[in-house]
Amino acid sequence: MTWQPKYIITDKLLLTIREIGESIGEIKAQQLTHSRLAKLELSARELSSYASTSIEGNPLPLTDVKRLLKTHKESIRDTEREVLNYNSALQSLYQSVSQNRFKLSVKTLEHIQGQVVDGLMENPSHCGALRQDPVIIRNPRKTDEIVFIPPDAKHVRPLTKELMAFVNAKSGKVDPVILAGIFHRQNVIIHPFIDGNGRTTRLLTTAILGQLGLDFFEIFSFEDYYNRNVTRYFKAVGLEGDYYDLADDIDFSEWLEYFSEGILDELRRVIKILPEPSSAKPRLEPHHQQVLDYIYERGSINQREYGGISQRSLSARKQDFEKLLRLKLIETKGTGRGTYYVLPDTPL
Repeated sequence: MTWQPKYIITDKLLLTIREIGESIGEIKAQQLTHSRLAKLELSARELSSYASTSIEGNPLPLTDVKRLLKTHKESIRDTEREVLNYNSALQSLYQSVSQNRFKLSVKTLEHIQGQVVDGLMENPSHCGALRQDPVIIRNPRKTDEIVFIPPDAKHVRPLTKELMAFVNAKSGKVDPVILAGIFHRQNVIIHPFIDGNGRTTRLLTTAILGQLGLDFFEIFSFEDYYNRNVTRYFKAVGLEGDYYDLADDIDFSEWLEYFSEGILDELRRVIKILPEPSSAKPRLEPHHQQVLDYIYERGSINQREYGGISQRSLSARKQDFEKLLRLKLIETKGTGRGTYYVLPDTPL
C-alpha cells in the first residue's frame, strides 16, 4: 500500500504560501547581480551551518562559525568539524541542484548523512548507512524520560523508500513548500540513522525546495527560524509516544503551517537586508554585464582580458570600465599596465 500523509491545506497555510510567492517576486524584482547573490549565499551558508548545528547543541557562536568557514585550520575540535561538515554538505547540495543532478533517494540520504557525521562517529558502520539498531529519543533535560520510540530498524528502509517515492511522484503536482515540509517531518519521525538525523533532514529539505523550483533557495536559512525557538521546533516536528501507536493518526497540517511560516520569516529577513529599490536604476548593456560576469567567475579582469572576450574597441572598453566605476559596481586595483578590476568589497 502506497504511503499517503494526512494533511489539510488550511486558509493559514494557503495565505502563507501566497506570501512566500510574493516575497520571492520582490527579491526577483531587485535583479540582483552575481556578486550580490554570491554574498547572500555565503551569508546564508554561515547562518545555516551555525543554526542547524546549534539546534543539536553545538556551542559555537555565529561569529566563531563565520571565522571558521573563512579559515583552513589543520587541527579542529569535534564542534568545529560538525560545522565544517554541514557547510560542505550544503555546498555540494547547492551544486548538485544547480546542475540538475540532485535526485532524492535512499542513496542520497545516506550520502548526506555520511558527510554530516564524517569523523564524528565511534562506530564507522553508523556513518552513511541506515540504522540497523533500535533508537530511543529521550528528553535532553531528563535523560531517564523517554519521549519517542521511532520505528523498528527492520522497517526503516521500507518507510524511507515510501517517503522518497511519495515526494518524487508528487513533484510538479504539489506545492514545493508542502512537499518539502512533509519530507522534513516524516524523515525526522522515521529517524533513519543512529545520529545526524536532524542535520541530514534539514539539508535535504533545502535541496528539495531548490529542486522543486523554489527560487533563491540558496540565499535563505530556514534553520535559523527553528534555532530561535528550539523547543517549539522539536514539539512541532516530532511525536511523543510509540511510533506504532501513533502512525495511523499522524496529521501534518499544523506542522505545514509552522514550516511555511519559517520559510516566509526567512525570506522577509533577506528582503530587509537588500538595498532599497531605486526608480532611477542605471541601465546596464550586455557588455557591461559581461564584464561583471567575468569578474564573478575569475575574480578580476584587465583590459587585455576584456579585449579577449569582446569585439569592442579599446576606447569603448575604457568607457565601459569608467561607467562601472562610476556606478561603484567595480573597483580599480594596481596601477599603470598592472591595472585590473574587481568587485567591490561592500557589506550586503
